[in-house]
Amino acid sequence: MKRVYIVANTAKPPVARALEQWQPWIAQRATITGIDTDGGDLSTPEMDLVLVFGGDGTLLSVARRLKGRQVPVMGVNFGRLGFLASFTPDNFQHFFEQHLTKGLPISNRQMLEASVVSSNVKCRPDDCAALAECRRFAATALNDAVITAGPPFRMIELTISEGHDGGVSYMGDGLIVSTASGSTAYSVSAGGPIISPDIAGFCITPICPHSLSFRPVVISSDSTILIVATRVNEGTTLFCDGQASTRLLAGDRVVLRRSTHDCLLVENPEAREWRSLAEKLNWAIGPRYTQPDQPVIPSTGTPGEG
Repeated sequence: MKRVYIVANTAKPPVARALEQWQPWIAQRATITGIDTDGGDLSTPEMDLVLVFGGDGTLLSVARRLKGRQVPVMGVNFGRLGFLASFTPDNFQHFFEQHLTKGLPISNRQMLEASVVSSNVKCRPDDCAALAECRRFAATALNDAVITAGPPFRMIELTISEGHDGGVSYMGDGLIVSTASGSTAYSVSAGGPIISPDIAGFCITPICPHSLSFRPVVISSDSTILIVATRVNEGTTLFCDGQASTRLLAGDRVVLRRSTHDCLLVENPEAREWRSLAEKLNWAIGPRYTQPDQPVIPSTGTPGEG
């Protein structure tokens, strides 16, 4: 029997009820090696599959806490969007049995590795061994690494380059570096492109740039991105998937590169990428026209009102 480890966000009442209902049913079909409800360490439990009951945020946490273990993750969505947790409470049991007997498709989702090196430390960003020794912060992200200006919310200045000192200077409210999987998260809200999850690339998206010409850029995931915090606020912070974080000081260097491990995501075979975008983000939805039996009532307000 497959060894299944369950991660459940029981802070959501529907998840707590579903876990109570499904646990005996799952135990009849697989060996449950543990149940995590408080964000524990996932680097040691015995398991052939991680079942995630929650939303995309819970799944993002699992991807980071696996710490490189190549164990497939199957997410059941109790949240709003469910781009990563692509199964629903209604179809979970059907597809879980199908995965145990025949197997479901598994995709390798690229992850980011973020490192922060203090200004007074000599370290080449492309020297992986040295970077691991000299960095003061390290975290992985399945969706994105985000630098936010933070309080007192003045514009910050960053210098961005690909793997070496120098580069271009940028002023604004922050910067998003997303994976293809994370392109439909914060990045798309800030005007970034939607990237198919099988594309090996990172997207660099500015947050409110003080420029009319700084547009999002997609680069190869083989690249090493170096960001120097030239001028920051007291609250300027680096967030990885909105969960792991560290404050940035002036002169800090943020090194972003592809993680040495991917996240193995069990895919819903009935999900279709474009249909999901249309259903969950209203992508490519056309305008709504006035019906013939609904007369248009002219406005009586003055221009600019409302």
